[in-house]
Amino acid sequence: MKRIFLVEDDKAIAKNLILLLRSEGFTVIHAPTRIEALGVIEKNKFDLALIDISLPDGNGFTVCTEIKAKQDIPVIFLTASGDEASVVTGLNMCADDYITKPFRPRELIARIGTALRKSGRSPSDFQIKGLSVDTASGIVKKDGSEIFLSALEYRLLLVFINNPKNIITRSRLLDELWDAAGEFVNDNTLTVYIKRLREKIETDPTNPQIILTVRGTGYRLGDLYASE
Repeated sequence: MKRIFLVEDDKAIAKNLILLLRSEGFTVIHAPTRIEALGVIEKNKFDLALIDISLPDGNGFTVCTEIKAKQDIPVIFLTASGDEASVVTGLNMCADDYITKPFRPRELIARIGTALRKSGRSPSDFQIKGLSVDTASGIVKKDGSEIFLSALEYRLLLVFINNPKNIITRSRLLDELWDAAGEFVNDNTLTVYIKRLREKIETDPTNPQIILTVRGTGYRLGDLYASE
């Protein structure tokens, strides 16, 4: 389970972020100040850090520098809107990415996933029921033969791969597709995309083993690494 270090002084933001990250399967340790953050770094190892630039007893640059000196992990800055100078400073100093408040939860999760993959802390190759997905290259294969997915079909598949133990509601999938498409995606459209994706990745689309239906709720991924 990936460990994320969250440095954020706003209690409401921190609470919501912790709930979001834990729902995605991450372990989260939180520190609200620079001094507390420096103490946590001495005693813990992490896979990624989310750091607010503006802290009550200083700024996040010091925390980022200390983390980078002790642990080779990606750092994403959380920054206020319009704080371009701080963003540039942070990227030049040590940060791997930044995201501006207020941000959409799904965008943050996507940024975290990208940072983890680039750092080599997230597996790029997933296998399930004869299907293999290399997220680093975007290549999808079924029984060794490459198959071609549309951008939205691939995005849909990634949602399941990134949440292998969770039931994904239809409303969440609609949000994901809407973000990827940049336009409204309705419930009927989602049904069509699920059907198309199953036709491409399932051995028997009428009896799906990869994307399973959870009646009245949504869908979930089948057992990872299971054989036919």
